[in-house]
Amino acid sequence: MKVAYGGQAVLEGVMMRSPSSWAVAVRTPEGDIEEVVNDIESPMKRRRIWRLPVIRGVIALGESLAIGFRALAISANVVTQERDEHGEIKTQISRGQIIFSFALAIGFALMLFKVGPALLTNWLPIESTELFVVVEGLIRVAVFIGYILLISLLPDLRRVFQYHGAEHKTINALEAGVELTPANVQKFSLTHPRCGTAFLLWVMVIAIFVFAFVGRPDWYWLITSRILLLPLIAGLAYEVIRYAGAHRENRLLMALLAPGLWLQRLTTREPTDDQVEVSIRALVRVQEREQAESAEEQRLDSRVEVMA
Repeated sequence: MKVAYGGQAVLEGVMMRSPSSWAVAVRTPEGDIEEVVNDIESPMKRRRIWRLPVIRGVIALGESLAIGFRALAISANVVTQERDEHGEIKTQISRGQIIFSFALAIGFALMLFKVGPALLTNWLPIESTELFVVVEGLIRVAVFIGYILLISLLPDLRRVFQYHGAEHKTINALEAGVELTPANVQKFSLTHPRCGTAFLLWVMVIAIFVFAFVGRPDWYWLITSRILLLPLIAGLAYEVIRYAGAHRENRLLMALLAPGLWLQRLTTREPTDDQVEVSIRALVRVQEREQAESAEEQRLDSRVEVMA
């Protein structure tokens, strides 16, 4: 079975992941590459219900956020050379830190992209429910794009966007089956259908259709619905992105996904060869872990067959 790989840009590095493991590679101030590899204990492996469509999207989103926070913390510690009591660079983040970071990020996103647009639209003199939902959706997308444009002006984020581009190019090169060298990887596109930027855009588009069933309730139910229905919307958006990644040859589908690909131009920049090298290193490490686990599973299966 073909393994789907994904990733995320971090501070001076890239995190790459497979269904069962993830690796982060970070360029140190001295110019070396620090690597950390971890396994993923996903509930989707234990119970079939967590692998059902839409539900798996919610689980995958939660896992991605948790891994992303850990990878960002590792990269920050490597870049700042923060060390533990043994004098080694910290490569772990506590469960409490993950929960706090998760709650802070989700709370900020809900207020800015969900609750805020809903309340703003509710203050407008709009009578039609259908028009209300559409205007709310347009405001939400406008806030999202404006937010990306604003943070793209920050000089410190330019290098993060370059690593984001390196991550996309590396995944595209892998899926094309070419040898992973900086020269080969640099030939590929900065965009990818499974990118988180495209996912967030689809969350906002799908929300328009989901919220149409809710109508225009009182303001407190309006806020509640925008929060409680987010997992369903995220699960649906995940299925769209997942399907798109597996059917990139479908021109009609790619045309529908084009706005998400265009938006990625705001969150990616052309990387340097050194940055691509870091991205390749992260992907190679997670591939090695994936292959080792696959070999171990085959060995155990063979042993069981012999005993039977």
